[in-house]
Amino acid sequence: MDSKIADWPVSIMSNRPLQESSKKPPHSKWIGSDEAGKGDYFGPLVVAGVVMDDTIAPLLVELGVKDSKRLSDNSVKNLAARIKKTCPCSVVVIGPKRYNELYNKIGNLNRLLAWGHSRAIENILDKEECDYALADQFGDKNFIINALMEKGEKIEMKQRFRAESDMGVAAASILARAEFLSQLAMLSKKYGIDFPKGASSAVIETGKDFVKRYGKERLKEVAKIHFKTTKSVLAE
Repeated sequence: MDSKIADWPVSIMSNRPLQESSKKPPHSKWIGSDEAGKGDYFGPLVVAGVVMDDTIAPLLVELGVKDSKRLSDNSVKNLAARIKKTCPCSVVVIGPKRYNELYNKIGNLNRLLAWGHSRAIENILDKEECDYALADQFGDKNFIINALMEKGEKIEMKQRFRAESDMGVAAASILARAEFLSQLAMLSKKYGIDFPKGASSAVIETGKDFVKRYGKERLKEVAKIHFKTTKSVLAE
């Protein structure tokens, strides 16, 4: 693990691709990155990066890869396994406790997101050479650029709204969501509570149940406590 990454105690996973048989050289190779868990009260923030080129993209289209918000949870889990066998990728998991520590330190969700995206991109660049990286536009477009380290500073960083239309970003959205679902399931098993997604009334009731069982001080172990939802959870 890169020493620059090791300074941050978050979970990082990466894999290598199967070799493609096509003899046609790609016109370009790029990294698509996306996140999951940003709007979910319970569970981690997950950011994924996927390497894409002109030969891999059609393969993923055939598999049915598209923006994860248009897919069921089961489809996301199945496609994530196929993507990992096809593309180089990196998945960065920031668990709730560490997320809260970082948010308190950084004080800005978009900057925290930028840090996650930059780490996923840097992890890939440790092993792959790419022409550029693409992510969805959020906040100041320079957030990710400023968070990139030595290798990332040498790559062109592109951001645009609705970037999930790009096959690399769509694949990254699937990997991020699949890992988020896995992490949320592990939290549910650990605490014996079925943590729902989102930030609905059901989430508030689950939060109240958690506080009754474990106390409000431990809420930071499972939830993003800067959400307005916390005020409702702790209300008498």
